[in-house]
Amino acid sequence: MQTSIKNTSLAVAIACSAVFASCNQSAKETSTKMTDSTITAISLPDTAAFQKTINGKQTHLYILKNKHGMTAAVTNYGGRIVSLFVPNKDSVMTDVVLGFESVEGFEKSKEPYYGATIGRFGNRIAKGKFKLDGKEYTLATNNGSNTLHGGHPGFQEVIWDGKQIDPSTLELSYLAKDMEGGFPGNLKVKVTYQITDDNAMKVSYEATTDKTTVVNLTNHAFFNLNGEGSGTILDHLVQIHADNYTPVDATLIPTGKIEAVANTPFDFTKPEKIGKRINDKNDQLTDGKGYDHNFVLNKHDLSTAIATVVGDKSGIKMEVFTEEPGLQFYSGNFMQSQNMMKGGKKDDFRTSFAMETQHYPDSPNQLSFPTTVLKPGETYRTQSIYKFSVAK
Repeated sequence: MQTSIKNTSLAVAIACSAVFASCNQSAKETSTKMTDSTITAISLPDTAAFQKTINGKQTHLYILKNKHGMTAAVTNYGGRIVSLFVPNKDSVMTDVVLGFESVEGFEKSKEPYYGATIGRFGNRIAKGKFKLDGKEYTLATNNGSNTLHGGHPGFQEVIWDGKQIDPSTLELSYLAKDMEGGFPGNLKVKVTYQITDDNAMKVSYEATTDKTTVVNLTNHAFFNLNGEGSGTILDHLVQIHADNYTPVDATLIPTGKIEAVANTPFDFTKPEKIGKRINDKNDQLTDGKGYDHNFVLNKHDLSTAIATVVGDKSGIKMEVFTEEPGLQFYSGNFMQSQNMMKGGKKDDFRTSFAMETQHYPDSPNQLSFPTTVLKPGETYRTQSIYKFSVAK
């Protein structure tokens, strides 16, 4: 967080790219792109299935696209990435994000965070309480005795105001009212999704408040770089530039310690398969049911990739860039085959992973962690980028 605080023609054009809004088209969208060797088809969710009035506000599906054909579908219900198509090693456009065919799918999902913008506070706050300026605040608890991802209502539940700026850029805004979810301050939030011409999804966050509060925004896309519904992610290669991580207790709250990853299953300083050590005898893996931990990122800026993931079958490489000090790596440990995803396959155990750029969990209660406090007159600004290419 900073204070002061991207010889052929289209066989079928995506209508929303021409008019900067997808909500006027009800047919299921298909785009075809010619590559050097292959014609690849993109099948997007039916925009009509994302037209619904919830709590008096209208939901929509917006389509973003760059000049190379990389395409994203985003809904203002929860500010969610629904689909993200990128080319694999065979130039086949591949949807690397898990999602649903309709807004109702997201509403009814047993897993509430698919693709969502997370706030006001990403990750966990111990026992749903924190003190600020000498006053204790009590939040809704929704993860055992703790508050997870903003509690209730979290940003994944709200209808954002959407404005498509151009064919590749969507701006979402929301006013979280004073004491909504137990957090102080009227928090004005803006999240901008942009598909850049170097095949990256850039996510920019901005917020202001009229009372001192805490803020920690992130995105909870569930990725499978082999494609949604393609099976386990345990053979994906992961590298995280973090020499340390924050160990947790049995309820996944940081103990307050910062420990070295060396000689532990958390050492991803060199590329390793997710599944190589995930079943090792280790208390942290037992408590997290796998990887569900905050990595303390080495010194970096927005021009330095802090994590890289490669799909073992697709060859798709995702590089993560961020201004945040931490990264929550989650290995799909709580997926229970309870939801049918848009590709027709269920969300089986460990068939996706998340890379949530963030400040550390429970920061309001851990004074040694980087602060998440936002004061009136300051502006919260942070960016994270997910860049896609083919591994060589």
